[in-house]
Order: sequence, then C-alpha cells, then structure tokens
Amino acid sequence: MDLFEYMSEQHKEKDAPLASRLRPSTLEEVVGQQHIIGKDKLLYRAIRADKLSSILFYGPPGTGKTTLAKVIANTTSAAFHQINATVASKKDMETVVEEAKQTLGMYGQKTILFIDEIHRFNKGQQDYLLPFVEDGTLILIGATTENPYFEVNQALISRSIIFELYPLEAEDIKKLIDRALCDTGKGMGAYGAVIDEDAKDFLAEISGGDARMALNAIELGVLTTDRSEDGKIHLTLQVAGQCIQKKVVRYDKTGDNHYDTISAFIKSMRGSDPDAAVYYLAKMLYAGESVTFIARRIMICAAEDVGNADPNALVVAVSAANAVHQIGMPEARIILSQAAIYVACAPKSNASYLAVDRAMQAVKDSGAKGYEVPPHLQDAHYKGASKLGRGIGYLYAHDYPEHYVKQQYLPAALTGTRFYEPTQIGYEKKIQEYLRRIGQNEGID
Repeated sequence: MDLFEYMSEQHKEKDAPLASRLRPSTLEEVVGQQHIIGKDKLLYRAIRADKLSSILFYGPPGTGKTTLAKVIANTTSAAFHQINATVASKKDMETVVEEAKQTLGMYGQKTILFIDEIHRFNKGQQDYLLPFVEDGTLILIGATTENPYFEVNQALISRSIIFELYPLEAEDIKKLIDRALCDTGKGMGAYGAVIDEDAKDFLAEISGGDARMALNAIELGVLTTDRSEDGKIHLTLQVAGQCIQKKVVRYDKTGDNHYDTISAFIKSMRGSDPDAAVYYLAKMLYAGESVTFIARRIMICAAEDVGNADPNALVVAVSAANAVHQIGMPEARIILSQAAIYVACAPKSNASYLAVDRAMQAVKDSGAKGYEVPPHLQDAHYKGASKLGRGIGYLYAHDYPEHYVKQQYLPAALTGTRFYEPTQIGYEKKIQEYLRRIGQNEGID
C-alpha cells in the first residue's frame, strides 16, 4: 500500500458511519450473541485457537455477522479476503482462489474468504467455491439474512457449521449506545452528548435488535441537535423519535404499559375479539416489540385457550412463528395478524391446559419415588425382560376392533383418575364422543 492508498483508507475510516467505526476488533468487545461466542462455546474456542472450519452466519440485519467476521480477520493467522456477493463477479473469486493456492503452496498459510450476503450468489457461483472449500484451499465464512437451508447450496451447507445470530436484546443495544456516546476515538465521545434514559429505552426497543439502526439514530441525533445552555447535546425522547423516523408510542417493555398491552392482546384472543386483538398487535408492532415475542404469545394462547377445540390453531400459530423468523419486519406484521385473528376466531377450550396441570400435581403428590409404571407397559425389548415380568400381558391396540382394547395404562394408584375432560365445543365434541364410544370417558358429561 502506497502513501496515497494509506491516506485514502484513513479518510474512509474517519468518514465511515458510526456503526461501522464502532465495530469491535476483539471478541471481548462484542456485545450479545453469547449463545455462540460465550466462553467455552464452539465458535469462541475456534476463534481463540485459530482453528476455524467453514462457517455460515445467519441472522437479521444489524446482529453482528460482519462484526464477527472482522473479529476473525483481526485474530486469525490465515490470510483474509472479503467480498460482497451483491457486486462480486466470478473473476473476483478466481483471483482470491489463485492467491489462496499460492499462499498455501509457498507459505503453508490458509486463506479465509468472507462473503457478505452469500445468498445473493446464484447456484453457479456457489458451485464454483465448492471444490476449493472441500480441498482446504479456502475456509469459507458466509453471512446471510436469509435461511441458508433455502438459499445456500446443500453441498456448501454440509461442509459448513451454521451459527444463527439473534436480534440483540434491549440491554445489549443500550450498552452500544453508551459506548457510542462515550468513545472519543471511534464514537461520538468528543461531542459531549448525553442521552435521557427514556430516549435510550425507546431506541433500544424500537430498533428491534438491530444495532445499526440504533447507532444510526444516535449519530444523526448528535450531528443535528443544537447544544443546550450547559454546553451539552441532549438526546431527548423527542429527538430519538425524530431520528429513528417513528412516532413515540407510550409503551415501555419493562413497565406497566407493556404488560397491560400484552395482557390485553392475549385476553382479546381468548375472548374471541379479533378487532381488539389486531389493535393491540398493531400497538406492539408500532412500538418496536419483538416479533418473536409476539409469535410466542400467540402460540401459547393457541394451546392454552383454544386447545383441541380447534387443533389447527396451534398449527397456524407455529407456522406463523416460523414464517416471522424467516421473513422479519415489515412483512411479519401480516403473518402475525393472520395468526392472531385465527386464534381469536377459533372455538375455545382450556381442557388440555387443565389436564397437564392436574397431571403435574399428581406427579408432585406422588413423592420422590413416583407411581410405578404397570408391568405390562414396561419396556420388553431387551434380553431377559420377560424373566423380570416386563411387558407380559400387554395388549396391542391395533389387533382389536377400532384399534382399541381396554387395559390399564395409568399407574395402579391412579386408576380411574381423569385429567383430561374434553368440552362440548368445536373438535373436542368429537373427541368426547369417541372416548365415550370406546368406554374411555364413562361418567364424563
């Protein structure tokens, strides 16, 4: 690198956005993602030992995929190359491969190739990399916001370890905001800016786990806000709302209003009011509530409050949660709306919820030893089981009419106990009719 190139790089780094300047250079500086980079986790140990194999980072924008690649670049003894799949050509890859071969042959040094947005490569471009990943010429690090099982060749996936990154927690975002405002080298510390707690809370929530979004708002706020009489730049809730281009909604994820809203959302679904349910959903989405948190609540409501009155409600809720995970906002709002409205409009039964609680209480009441499994139900798939009386007398249900035969399934001490009492609502009415027909629900109305 000559003097002009060096000066160009220096100016580029100085003028880079705050989110780029603040990127960590060591593992210790990384915020969040402790499920993969916590001490003794696989990726942590691999980076520390400089023993990386090909990996794929998968997660939403702003969660640290490029950051982790940069940390690896700063810590590895291997040669490191980076390309972006949106602009890279096959010739760019050929150049990297040729250099990697020379580096490996002449110095015995491995080469890491980081491909940002690898899902943008077509099948042919991905296929080109395969033999060089397979023979060790390249160690591939791919970053993608899309599910790699859909967007990356199976051959590459089978030769890589997939690490999923999650949206950062609000507390992680707050740490980054504090770092951005205090760091005088890479951050905005020299400006003497301070942020109100409610503004920090708001940015941490509204960013939806995207560190880049929060830091961009901080940078814009600092650069466009006049100093107060005390000589400081004050980032208030109003400033934060303007910089992130969303109105502030009264919604505190750790306060009463948060719990009131999610409570109203659940109770509206339970109470079969789709209009109220979708209103509270919209309020949470607008305020930046985690879409995965909302999806979890819909799944719980589908099981707890709808249950077997409409078993398809849980199918819809789980499918929605998976879709939301893959798609993200803003389209996730449509999926969550569909699921919440379905659950709200479904017939209701909490019989399954009550059944497991009754069973849990029975287990608790049985003491440390518990109730014995009837001998004829015990495992008989090992030599000598019959000598112990295991499995003797078991009746195979499929050998009998309607694939049912009456026999003792509960422990003897619980004979005749009813945990599940289906209602006369929705599909549970059919369940009750079936159980009554086979004599399994005698005495139950």
